[in-house]
Amino acid sequence: MVVIMNSTDESRLYESAASKTSEQALQQRYHYLDSLRALAMIAGVLFHAALAYSSMLHGLWLSADSQQSEVVDVVGFFTHLFRMPLFFLIAGFFAAYLVATRGMKGFITNRVKRVLMPLIIFLPLCLWAVVAAMLNAANTVENKSPVLAMVARALANPADAPPPPPPSTMHMWFLYVLVFLYVLTWAFSYLDWSGLRKKFIQIKPLVFLLGFPLLLMPGLLLVGSPLPAPDSFLPQLWAFGFFGLFFAVGYWMFKNDNLIEKFSCDWWWMLIGSVLLYVLYYQLIPKQIVFPVPSIEIHLKIVLKLCEAYIAVWMTLVCLVLGKRYLNRANRSMRFMADSSYWIYIIHVPLLFAIQYQLMDLNWGWLTKFAVSVIATLVIGVLSYTLLVRWTPIGWMLNGRRK
Repeated sequence: MVVIMNSTDESRLYESAASKTSEQALQQRYHYLDSLRALAMIAGVLFHAALAYSSMLHGLWLSADSQQSEVVDVVGFFTHLFRMPLFFLIAGFFAAYLVATRGMKGFITNRVKRVLMPLIIFLPLCLWAVVAAMLNAANTVENKSPVLAMVARALANPADAPPPPPPSTMHMWFLYVLVFLYVLTWAFSYLDWSGLRKKFIQIKPLVFLLGFPLLLMPGLLLVGSPLPAPDSFLPQLWAFGFFGLFFAVGYWMFKNDNLIEKFSCDWWWMLIGSVLLYVLYYQLIPKQIVFPVPSIEIHLKIVLKLCEAYIAVWMTLVCLVLGKRYLNRANRSMRFMADSSYWIYIIHVPLLFAIQYQLMDLNWGWLTKFAVSVIATLVIGVLSYTLLVRWTPIGWMLNGRRK
């Protein structure tokens, strides 16, 4: 649930006090939150590049390579549990910042330009690029992945081809979910949440660390493990019950300036606890992911979902504490990364597929192929951003005009 206080009298008080609060938040939080958001997006590039060498997803990933490693699964699915929760919490924080500094109308206008328009413009282009590269690879790659081999058979025998998969929002699903969360932000602004907000601000750290993950359980129990991407055009309720709650915490974090300081001394045991829970989690999740997801015993599913909930919350807080400690300063390199990461994330999936298709027939180790695909994707992304995006209307749409 996304919550905003906007009653008449409290709204004026909020608007007048929020300008000071938001400027203070900008000075104290902007740099590290902006950097963490960029790092979360770049981590998404690494994650999707690594899936080509995952043994778990070998039967499902288009560019799945003959070279596989369990290291990919161990590291990749751990970061997968908290990378997007961190992103949605930061998105909620900046949503509150925009409401406080620009009002609800300015917030909606900004989000339409920065989120909805990129989704509408770039999703069809990315879908086209992915399909074009896939069709070319189906005809040219010799060591095909299981999915690519199925595509090749379908092209050779159209009459026996299975029905096409439903339309997908692909890696841009997070923009799709954010659009709904922004609509909920506007809708809930007509309710008075001041009492609940006060309780949230006063909550004890231990109560939050033990209790908040339990609020994520209803949403998590609706899906399998590891967590799938909610990339369907049909809104996924579990995504709102999971990512939406992180968005709400980020929204309230804007007004609670000392929230992160409450956990500054606890990050090390949250990290250790998350690693220990992940050891259990990794032992229990299936080592070969197939669809449809087979049903599992309810007690096993509850254990898996508890691990996911606590790891997601604790590791998100670890990132916030360490980010504020080490990234909360102006840095031109990090600012460039923050600016370019949005564009890089938008284009990275078509680029990765096109590059990894060319590597599938090479007799290289998985780590070399992974490094080549990541470096090539990031280089193309940075160069295209610098030369074609940063100072153009595309860059203005993604990040605003530059002086």
